Amino acid sequence: MLKIRVITAVVLLAVLLPILFLNAFVPLALVTVLFFGAASWESFRLFGNRKPLFATALWTAVYALVIFVIGLPGVQKLFWLCVALWAVRFAPALAIGLPRLQTNGNRLLNATYAIAIFGCFIAIVALFQHSPIYLLSVMAVVWVADIGAYFSGKAFGRRKLAPGISPGKSWEGAIGGWLLVLAAAAGTALGAASVPALQDTFPAALLQRWGWGALVLAMTVLVAASVVGDLFESMLKRRAEVKDSSGLLPGHGGVLDRIDALIPVLPLAALLELWL
Repeated sequence: MLKIRVITAVVLLAVLLPILFLNAFVPLALVTVLFFGAASWESFRLFGNRKPLFATALWTAVYALVIFVIGLPGVQKLFWLCVALWAVRFAPALAIGLPRLQTNGNRLLNATYAIAIFGCFIAIVALFQHSPIYLLSVMAVVWVADIGAYFSGKAFGRRKLAPGISPGKSWEGAIGGWLLVLAAAAGTALGAASVPALQDTFPAALLQRWGWGALVLAMTVLVAASVVGDLFESMLKRRAEVKDSSGLLPGHGGVLDRIDALIPVLPLAALLELWL
C-alpha cells in the first residue's frame, strides 16, 4: 500500500509542479477541470445522487465555462457565500448531524456542498493568477496542519476530537497542527525579508499588511476551517458507509479525500487575498 501511495504522489507531483512553476494557466485550468469533475462525482455519489455522472457532467461544464469563457467576475460574492455556508450549515452539521439520504434536506445539502467545491476550485484559479507560489503558500497551511496533527496525535493524542465522526483525531493532534502552522507561517513571514522567493507568500503579505496579531488570527481560523472540512467529509463517508470517497487515486482514496480540508480554507484565504 505504501509503495502504491508513493507512486501516485510522485505521478501527481510530476504533473502539477511543472505547471505551477512554469506559471502555465491553460494547463493549470485543464487540470482543475479534471480534478473538479472527479471531486464533484465523488460528492454526488456520497450524497446518494441517482444520476451522479449526469450531475457531474453538467456541473463540470459550468465550471469550465466560467474559467475559460466568462472569467472570474464577482468572485468575492462567491467566496463570501462559501464562507457563509461553512459557518451556518456545514460546521453546525458536525453537532446536529446530517439529513437522511433521499430526503429534500439531503438534496439541498448536496447542492450547497457542490457550491462549496465550486468555490474551492475557483479560489485555486484566483490564487494561481496572483502567483503560483502564493497559491502553494495557502495550500501549505492545510498540509502543514495535517502533518503536525498526525505526529502530535501519534505522540500525545489522548482526548478524542470527534469520536463519533473520526475516532483517530484528537485535540492534542489538532493543537499540534495549529502550533506547527504558526511556526511555519512566522518563519515564512520573517524569512521574506532576506529570501526573495518568500516575499510573495500569504503569511508575508498578512504580516506586512496587518501585523502579527492578524497573522496569528488568520492562521488559527484557517487551521480550524481545515479541521471542519476534514470532519465534514468524514461524516459524509460514514453516512454512506464507505472508507474513501472513491479509488481514483490509488493508495490515497479519492480526490475529495485529498482536498476535503482545502474546500473551506481556499475561498476564505482568497477573500483575505482580495483585501491584501
